[in-house]
Amino acid sequence: MAATLQGKRVAFLATDGVEEVEYVQPRQAVEQAGATAELVSIKPGKITSFDHLDPSTTYEVDVGAADADPDRYDALVLPGGVANPDLLRTDPDAVRFVRSFFDAGKPVGVICHGPWTLVEADVVRGRRMTSWPSLRTDLVNAGADWVDEPVVTDNGLVSSRKPDDLPAFCAKIVEEFAEGRH
Repeated sequence: MAATLQGKRVAFLATDGVEEVEYVQPRQAVEQAGATAELVSIKPGKITSFDHLDPSTTYEVDVGAADADPDRYDALVLPGGVANPDLLRTDPDAVRFVRSFFDAGKPVGVICHGPWTLVEADVVRGRRMTSWPSLRTDLVNAGADWVDEPVVTDNGLVSSRKPDDLPAFCAKIVEEFAEGRH
């Protein structure tokens, strides 16, 4: 990938239980495109990623959600995993952080179970999007137009279903993040 994100900062909001590949591959994609990536979390120190249901790797947190300034970032990625977004959506600082990107029109990428946090932030109403199939009812009830497609883009929001869709998801977030505010 060309350095299309040179000078941009991308926040990755995650906590324990984040799906390993859904954190690592998008982060590699934005960094290879020239962006600086930072891990924002509700937990200080380190978080543990998972490979499906098995603990995998630990990652150092760059900044806590309570202290993270959304104005410092050009874009946001919400990786999935089942536990990760379930924990994030119960944290007021994480929800505030997510909502601020939508309020500012900044691009957001979300995959798998990640949209649970978007539902809590009340930012999916009227948006066309996808997710892991089990979130369909939650998203529809929150006002989203849910579709079963590998990658869906709606006014700067890039959503994807699962790890198998990562190549298309990573390419699309780089493209949308390069475009900037929507």
